[in-house]
Amino acid sequence: TSQIADAIESTLDPRGVAVLISAQHQCMTTRGVKKPGVAMVTKSMRGIFRDNETIRAEFLSLVRN
Repeated sequence: TSQIADAIESTLDPRGVAVLISAQHQCMTTRGVKKPGVAMVTKSMRGIFRDNETIRAEFLSLVRN
C-alpha cells in the first residue's frame, strides 16, 4: 500500500494521495482458521488526506459504501 502511494506521489506530485487495499487471503479460507470472507485492509494517506480530517473522512465514507 505504501509503495503504491509512493509511486503515485512521486510520479504525479498531487496535493494528496489515498490508497486503500482490501484483500482476501486464501490461507485464511482454505487452511488454518478456515473462515471464509476474512479480509485484510491496509491504507496509506499522504498530503491533504493525512492532514485534513474532513477530506480523509469523506474518502473513507466513499470507499466503504
